[in-house]
Amino acid sequence: MEIKELVGLLAGGLTTISLVPQLMRVFRSRSSRDISLPFTLMLLLGFLFWLMYGLLNGLMPVILWNSLGLVFMSVLLYGKVKFS
Repeated sequence: MEIKELVGLLAGGLTTISLVPQLMRVFRSRSSRDISLPFTLMLLLGFLFWLMYGLLNGLMPVILWNSLGLVFMSVLLYGKVKFS
């Protein structure tokens, strides 16, 4: 594995995994009052476009982490709508 792929995997992993504490907080507290809907929608779209970019360019780290990020943000959006 090249160093640039390793850097991509680490960067994407840290960024994507950073959503886990927020998801846990929303679903444990059953409150999403402090989460901005525009933030959630923009980040969801950002993950979608990064995923498309990764697919178009065959970039495995981008595809991997943005696929997972898209799932996490979709769950967060669900929590935002359900617990608002």
